[in-house]
Amino acid sequence: MSKPVTHYRKDYKPSAFLIDTVELCFKLEPHQTRVISKLKFKANEKQTPANSLFLNGENLKLIHIAINGKQLNSDRFTLSEEGLTLNDLPSEFLLETEVEIDPADNKALEGLYVSSNKFCTQCEAEGFRRITYFLDRPDIMATYSVRIEANRKDYPFLLSNGNKVKQGDLENGKHFVEWHDPFPKPSYLFALVAGDFDLRQSEFITQSGRRVALELFVDKGKLDQTEFAMQSLIAAMKWDEQTHNLEYDLDLYMIVAVGDFNMGAMENKGLNIFNTKYVLANPKTATDKDFEGVESVIGHEYFHNWTGNRVTCQDWFQLSLKEGLTVFRDQQFTSDLRSAAVKRIDDVKMIKSYQFAEDAGPMAHPIRPDEYIEMNNFYTVTVYNKGAEVIRMLHTLLGEQGYRKGMALYFKRHDGQAVTCDDFVNAMFDANSVDYPVFRNWYSQAGTPELAVNYEYDSAAKSLTLKLTQSGHHCSAVNPFLIPITLGFIGQTGESLSFSLNGESYEETTIIFEREEQTFIFDDVSQKPILSLLRNFSAPVKLNLKQSERELALLFAKDPNSYNRWDAGQRLMSLYLQTGNQNLISFIIEGFKSIINDDSVDNAFKARALSLPDYTAVLESLVDLSVDDLISRYRLLQNLISSELVQEWINIYNQFHAAGETELGATRIADRSLKNLALQYLNDADRSSEYIAYEQYKQANLMTDQLTALKCLVHYSEDKNHASEQFVTQWKNEALVMDKWFMVQATKDDDNVITDIKELFSHPQYDEKNPNKIRALITSFAALNFPQFHRADGQGYHLVVDAIKRIGRYNGQIAAGLTKQFNVVGKLDEKRKALVKELFKELIEDKALAKDVFEVASKTYELLNR
Repeated sequence: MSKPVTHYRKDYKPSAFLIDTVELCFKLEPHQTRVISKLKFKANEKQTPANSLFLNGENLKLIHIAINGKQLNSDRFTLSEEGLTLNDLPSEFLLETEVEIDPADNKALEGLYVSSNKFCTQCEAEGFRRITYFLDRPDIMATYSVRIEANRKDYPFLLSNGNKVKQGDLENGKHFVEWHDPFPKPSYLFALVAGDFDLRQSEFITQSGRRVALELFVDKGKLDQTEFAMQSLIAAMKWDEQTHNLEYDLDLYMIVAVGDFNMGAMENKGLNIFNTKYVLANPKTATDKDFEGVESVIGHEYFHNWTGNRVTCQDWFQLSLKEGLTVFRDQQFTSDLRSAAVKRIDDVKMIKSYQFAEDAGPMAHPIRPDEYIEMNNFYTVTVYNKGAEVIRMLHTLLGEQGYRKGMALYFKRHDGQAVTCDDFVNAMFDANSVDYPVFRNWYSQAGTPELAVNYEYDSAAKSLTLKLTQSGHHCSAVNPFLIPITLGFIGQTGESLSFSLNGESYEETTIIFEREEQTFIFDDVSQKPILSLLRNFSAPVKLNLKQSERELALLFAKDPNSYNRWDAGQRLMSLYLQTGNQNLISFIIEGFKSIINDDSVDNAFKARALSLPDYTAVLESLVDLSVDDLISRYRLLQNLISSELVQEWINIYNQFHAAGETELGATRIADRSLKNLALQYLNDADRSSEYIAYEQYKQANLMTDQLTALKCLVHYSEDKNHASEQFVTQWKNEALVMDKWFMVQATKDDDNVITDIKELFSHPQYDEKNPNKIRALITSFAALNFPQFHRADGQGYHLVVDAIKRIGRYNGQIAAGLTKQFNVVGKLDEKRKALVKELFKELIEDKALAKDVFEVASKTYELLNR
């Protein structure tokens, strides 16, 4: 590993040279691919003239180099491990290079690589430099013409960005296809795929009447798993037209699903490359959650066509410019197609369980980071999900129409440009003739603000004085944040109370809190209220509001805001987990009963409200409580809820179970989510309920039901009927289904699970070169099996760190993701911290590991030494 270099946002400078056009010719061979590049350079008139230029390039064998048709002598260029330096340059020139690369040996899965006998690229963030010498940075935007040559028998489909302009046969059984993308783009959006696929085709007619061909490429034999993905794409195209008047701009839109992919998907212009996980789905092989994931990610990558492709990032520090905004757009898309309340709960769970932990951990950073060693490490829940929450706050401040006006101005100003987060915020505010200077602190300050709440009710004046104080919670903040707080008041018997603020009457309103301390006075409050604050999670902050168990129970049962109702139940259960106060159990049980018997809410909401909080969400707020005590109380609470409500769980199961059903409508999806939760509680309460789970397993026509039953049999019983073995026999040829099986094995809270996982490393269906398999088995263990990952003997830590060492030698991106599973180290007890510290000392001293891993490991080790 070369010495890691830290990059700083403050050091950004535009390039001294720009690239007008890119011509690429690929002569594909698995081990000896030739890439011939012709790049038209011109001096950047806005910069100081320069006569030398550095081009990024890694793992390239240079065959030929020429400028303006003349081969360069060795004194005109210098090669290094990082790239190519050109000297004595004119202000305009044509650079021609030919390089050789080895895609089949590229196990990092960055640049051009071979996956299951298919060529594939992944160039975001900095993978294009593994293909040819280039200014591999997002502010270099050029038009691309691409020619691909390959053996026709092995690679009948040769795909790249833009529109197909020419194709034909060559000698020796080879053929070629030429592509042209008329829209300037940065190198990270380049894509190439070559292979043999099954193809699903469709068509979309835009609002202006243009016909767009839609093509979806998948592995042979998987065509029956593609209809939903195609329909999701069409739905996304319609939604973006209807919501933002944004129309697709090319004649062809392609999606290719590949089995070996580090990310979920990639928005390459006109040719989206997807992990198979987010394309392949039919009812027998995919769960209800998988279907929603496919819909969401298809939408996300399509929406990038405008928020990421047409307008892109000036530099990688601005990543949230495209990702935070596009996550918000895909969240709105899903909310419009499905239950908005349930979608909001699911999105907030991601923030509370993972993003808050990241804010408190070694890799804490603002949504616009100020520095990085390896850019791949900053594709984080902070940049994506917290970034989306910041966009949501803008939406709250400006309203729906104001938000749309801002988006329209953003595209009008910056279409075809590489811009910054400030450019986006300026467009939003300028379009609405407003400015909130304090709001901009969300982009520059890391950490989770903590909101302390104190209030007094004056019964004589019928007024409530609300005093708010914000402080940094694991926070780099030196300046206050602007925090929109949506709120309402609840009466002592659960009714909504009206109130006045600044002379206006409300039952719900949003106040703007933008100083360290601020006081708000509400009039015409008829009785002492119970506060319902931060409705719909109107800002990504920690709420420090002391409420009694009775108040939390009332909010859990009666709050008209679905998110706050769910949150009250989570807070009530978390309070028990933190204090161990047995008096809380009766409130929790009664709260569960009120949810179960409430016919005014759908079953999807009930399933969320009746689920325990995630371990990590509780751990983040713990003070002076050992991990062992948390695990013990968590297991006890789950068992109490299971056993105290056995009859309720039986009634739910009997009411909503339909043997062998195939219905995929929203109502039945909601029913299944509640029914399958009841089945898990039943199996936890009474191991003899195994027969119910096995009957469901045998009868299931839907993967949702089969997988839930399998989980019950593996997690809560001895699986006397050997359903786990039957599952492997049935699905061993379906890689994505086997990933679910590996996840079930890895998340079993059993002291033998580590031994079992080690045995699974040699399972015929496990391949540690495949990112999906790693995520299914090792990441699932670390992220979802809290008791066993954090077991006191350290075996869980050893298992994961050993995997990091193995994987980090060939795929730094995936290994670094595993390393981030130690984000919570700051909340561990001293014994566990010591175990992690020893292991991470070994990691940072391992010179064979990638810089991705070094960056995360070194920052974790640094935190442990504070």
